[in-house]
Amino acid sequence: MISFNGLSVMFGGQYLFRDISFRVNPKDKIGLVGRNGAGKSTLLKILMGQQSYDEGQVVAPREIRLGYLPQQMVITDNKTLFEEAAGAFDEINNLEREIDELTRIIESTTDTNADEYIDCLDQLAEKNERFHLLEEGNRDQKIEQVLKGLGFEHKDFTRPTREFSGGWRMRIELAKILLKSPDVFLLDEPTNHLDIDSIQWLEEFLKSYHGAVVLISHDRAFLDTVTTRTVEISLGRLYDYRVPYSHYVVLRAERREQQLAAYKNQQKMIEDTREFIERFRYKNTKAVQVQSRIKMLEKLDIIEVDEEDTAAIHVQFPPAPRSGTVVCETANLSKSYDTLEVLKSIDLKLHRGDRVAFVGRNGEGKTTFSKIIAGELDYEGELKIGHNVRTGYFAQNQDELMDNNKTVIETLDEVAVGDIRTKLRDILGAFLFRGEDIGKKVKVLSGGERSRLAMARLLLESYNFLVLDEPTNHLDMRSKDILKQALLKYNGTLIIVSHDREFLDGLITKVYEFSNHKIKEHIGGIYDFLQRKKIDSLTELERKDQEKPVITVKEESVNKIAFLEKKEFEREVRKINNRIEKTEKRIGEVEDHISRFESIIANPPGSEGQLNNPDFYRQYEQYQEELTDLLSTWERLHGELEAIKPFRGKQPGD
Repeated sequence: MISFNGLSVMFGGQYLFRDISFRVNPKDKIGLVGRNGAGKSTLLKILMGQQSYDEGQVVAPREIRLGYLPQQMVITDNKTLFEEAAGAFDEINNLEREIDELTRIIESTTDTNADEYIDCLDQLAEKNERFHLLEEGNRDQKIEQVLKGLGFEHKDFTRPTREFSGGWRMRIELAKILLKSPDVFLLDEPTNHLDIDSIQWLEEFLKSYHGAVVLISHDRAFLDTVTTRTVEISLGRLYDYRVPYSHYVVLRAERREQQLAAYKNQQKMIEDTREFIERFRYKNTKAVQVQSRIKMLEKLDIIEVDEEDTAAIHVQFPPAPRSGTVVCETANLSKSYDTLEVLKSIDLKLHRGDRVAFVGRNGEGKTTFSKIIAGELDYEGELKIGHNVRTGYFAQNQDELMDNNKTVIETLDEVAVGDIRTKLRDILGAFLFRGEDIGKKVKVLSGGERSRLAMARLLLESYNFLVLDEPTNHLDMRSKDILKQALLKYNGTLIIVSHDREFLDGLITKVYEFSNHKIKEHIGGIYDFLQRKKIDSLTELERKDQEKPVITVKEESVNKIAFLEKKEFEREVRKINNRIEKTEKRIGEVEDHISRFESIIANPPGSEGQLNNPDFYRQYEQYQEELTDLLSTWERLHGELEAIKPFRGKQPGD
């Protein structure tokens, strides 16, 4: 459907990516991954025609419809929420008007043989076909379904869009894109402004969507649920894995091991070749061999290994001073903004060492309650902070507390104590500050950079009670991992407001759900909570279904269908396993050939005849290229096998 052929993009004389090729197929669900700055967002902009490229081509059908959600966008504020969402159907409305006009012309034409009449008939057929393709179901019902799925309430529908915050307005744009039903969704961090319920709704929507999806996300669980293919951009190259994110991580580790082994072999070969060149450079009898090796080194494609992505950085919070047994306690606590009631009669008690998550839809009071606990807001009722409790609070305005005239590294240095001061550059690198960035003044940093610096600073201060409000919003996966590892070792009390399930998993042991101005306690981890929520939803669904007529199917028909599906599944498994077996056999053969070549290269004495033959190196490179292709095929076949795993072991009647 969309093909990238030999695409290259340069910035500042450096290749962002070079000679990459891949294809987006009609029903692909692709996760685009790679470290910050690798070129993921650039690739989406190229697809949209918003970014030029230096070499190659992008081929797409003329009529293809793309739905693009960037990380930032300009949003208009002159309509109500419902009117703005209804703008998604502008193309359908225009088609209706054009169809009406063409119908009027055709009905008023008396000469049915005229060119104008025939041309109108052709246009009418084309536009009718397009209209029926786009129009499906009741528009108002679709708008309501999508808006509610993304967290809006019915009372919001008549509110002007200017009344919504930036995060909610991004949801409005996402709703419009979903309602347009494009051929391909291009989504850049779509979950950044969504709560857990909305993320789960969006997962189900995209997973079952009839078109293609290409998305960038740092939410592992979201990627695993939605995508079946992972495309990685690393060091200017593109690696295509036909598997979801978690499986990709395993395959990538295996690929990097192979890459590292190939790199070491190549470096040894280069070292041996240079040694040969230096030894025989001035001997006339070896002149041909020396020149041959010099030319070979000049043409050699040097293997690169992305060291940065695998560098181990371990950051640990300073030991927290011991607090009293009860860290925080509220009784009958309420909070209102004028006539808007946010929290009502909240009772909560946190003990030393508790690790809890605040979850719920946006606007239910999670951030408000966090600010009250941190001493940032007034309230009604009672709040007691325990003995010797030192509270560290992270929120979007945390960056305002930093000195604008200090540099990035000075901001950390003023709070760092002891041996951790020797790791300040590593810590800053973990939070995406590299090279000249560490010498920048705080006042010139972007909002995202200031938030990341505030989080890095928080790591270094001695607090025994941390309240973190959406701490991962501006972090990539590597930075999130570093923060999570630090929090796992943290020995104080912890509250996290977050929609990132993967980040919360293993960090917290209790969940407080915010809903209807109240909170409800759930013992267990985040996935225990989500599982219980899904069961509750299914129960409600079953109650509704019981009100409808039940259509039964004969048991033997069901068994027959299941039996046929099982036979088809078994045939497919056998076919894939046979191809894997053949591929593995050929991999072994090619590796034997490469080993023989490398043995000759590593031990030149007695092998001068072969080493002087240009075909020797050509064949060596051909085997290396074949091995790369074979390993890619092997990964793809295992991905195909993994993709049909859910059907494994299915029995007739299941």
